[in-house]
Amino acid sequence: MRIGTVIGTVTLSRSHPNLRAASYRLAVPLSLTNLLGNYNEIAEEFVVYDEMGAGIGSQIAISEGGEAAQPFRPELKPVDAYNAAILDNIELGKDIKI
Repeated sequence: MRIGTVIGTVTLSRSHPNLRAASYRLAVPLSLTNLLGNYNEIAEEFVVYDEMGAGIGSQIAISEGGEAAQPFRPELKPVDAYNAAILDNIELGKDIKI
């Protein structure tokens, strides 16, 4: 699981009926360096399936790969990245060094 920031919304003209109950968000994954306040290196953005209603600027927990489809059992959905949580606060230990 990774932490990311929502930077946009993806709009589709058509989608599979099983995937219409949610939105697609464009998110940027954050590294530890980013979380400590250094935004010089930004990772490539990707699309996240979002049933929780994250807005632009929200920090989210992102589940990827096979685990991203697990919340949809018994009916698996073809998603590669899923918004597992909207994060209110991220607190890092003071002893973290990069």
